[in-house]
Amino acid sequence: MDFTFSEDQLLFQESVRDFLVNEITPDKIRQLWETDSGRSDELWQQLAELGLTGLTVPEDFGGLGMNELDFVLLAQEAGYVALSEPLVNSVLVATPLLSECGNSAIAEQWLPKIASGEARAVVGLAVNKLVEDAHCADLLLLEKDGAIYAVEAANASLRANESVDPGRKLFAVDFDPAAAVCLADGDTAQALLNKALNRGALGVAAQSLGLAQRMIDLSVQYTSERKQFGVAIGSFQAVKHHMANIAYKLEYAKTPVYRAAYDIANDTPRAELSVSHAKLAACEVADLAAKNSIQVHGAMGYTWEVDLHIFMKRAWAFNSSYGTAGFHKNRVAAALLADNAALGAGATF
Repeated sequence: MDFTFSEDQLLFQESVRDFLVNEITPDKIRQLWETDSGRSDELWQQLAELGLTGLTVPEDFGGLGMNELDFVLLAQEAGYVALSEPLVNSVLVATPLLSECGNSAIAEQWLPKIASGEARAVVGLAVNKLVEDAHCADLLLLEKDGAIYAVEAANASLRANESVDPGRKLFAVDFDPAAAVCLADGDTAQALLNKALNRGALGVAAQSLGLAQRMIDLSVQYTSERKQFGVAIGSFQAVKHHMANIAYKLEYAKTPVYRAAYDIANDTPRAELSVSHAKLAACEVADLAAKNSIQVHGAMGYTWEVDLHIFMKRAWAFNSSYGTAGFHKNRVAAALLADNAALGAGATF
């Protein structure tokens, strides 16, 4: 079986990368921090024109009808530029939840608007406690008491919370279930919530790969320009080791992330295990990239003016998004122990 990406997928990734790198520079990121919303309607429409907002929307509703495996490389590129727009949440989590919830009226009302970029949708799960980008969402899909509700922006009460990452906007959200639409409850809701959690964790893992690569690139550039004793510090063996340690771990982390995307897209029995493995591996390398990049930047690495902190803080924030390391380690352990128990029960001697 061939698990490599197709030529079309790689070309799409390249075109999206070129757009994002040109449009979302560190200077523009800082400019958005100074605005009230921290978001750009103009940028969102540009993303829609590229077809990104409708990538996972079914074709019947005006989308491209693609899946998680088609989007994972694009989520990686979103991480590379520390994209703050809720693209990954909308495309990878909210849209599939709307498509699979079984409420045709809500799907018909919102999916065409999401595909065209007219509306933003975000998901709030209990595991996250705070809802990212609730302030700019037209539709919120929220978990409450084991059920899933579709809540229009006007019916939600928001309370802002600070984040270590200035590019993330977090909110505690309150709403009256009587003024919302219950999409699912009971076992049906639990199955949908589990899938939403897996997709959200996959999105974080893919973006963490991009963040790690960006921190490598920034550090290589800095160490090529910064000189001591008349030579670039990038020529020092200790600095090379710091970068090499990130680079090889990054390559090993990519495979679990891509495998997780495949398992989710094909709804395989091991999807939960694959996702937790992917998030652990990707967040670990992003953490290492932040640590080693600070080291090679020296004291400059801690300053507000250096671009490194934009990506470093996003990596730190992702550690607890869609499940902490402890949460995902427990899921991996439970899956492995269950497999061993099944093997033991079926063994004959």
